[in-house]
Amino acid sequence: MLDEIYADTRSSMAKVIEAFKRDLSKLRTGRASLTMLDGIRVEYYGAQTPLNQVAALNVADPRLITIKPWDKTLLTAIEKAIVSSNLGITPSNDGEIIRLPIPPLTGELRQKLVKQLKKQTEDARIAARNARRDANDLIKADDDLTEDDQHRGLKDIQVILDDCVKELEAEADKKEKEIMEI
Repeated sequence: MLDEIYADTRSSMAKVIEAFKRDLSKLRTGRASLTMLDGIRVEYYGAQTPLNQVAALNVADPRLITIKPWDKTLLTAIEKAIVSSNLGITPSNDGEIIRLPIPPLTGELRQKLVKQLKKQTEDARIAARNARRDANDLIKADDDLTEDDQHRGLKDIQVILDDCVKELEAEADKKEKEIMEI
């Protein structure tokens, strides 16, 4: 029984870490990255369609993303979607390609991004603690386990949480250095 609980907890913690990494990839740094555009959806024939399914996305250089829609009638819809996504980037359209120049980060914006990073890190920690709480509840509810087994199980779950939090912290530190890099 304990092995199942450990496996479920490790799986939950891995999902927390994966979601955290995905959220971090969307956080803007001074460089162009296509992951910044992951959440953007475009109105296409009455359906909200992901941007990467209606256009070719390319990082032309470290400070420029180009978007070439397969259907030129989508140019204005793509521009509208980018502006409404609150990326802080103003698209420029030349009739065929949309260019997204990535402006360098100001000191104030860097601080704001670090603050957002810390909030996301804390949210991920809370999700990991919730997984620990669920596992602890399962261990405490199992009447087949002896008191010693329960105590050992709770300690092992705590070790799993500590490893998860360490990995979250390492990812957050790496991203913070990337944001603060000039």
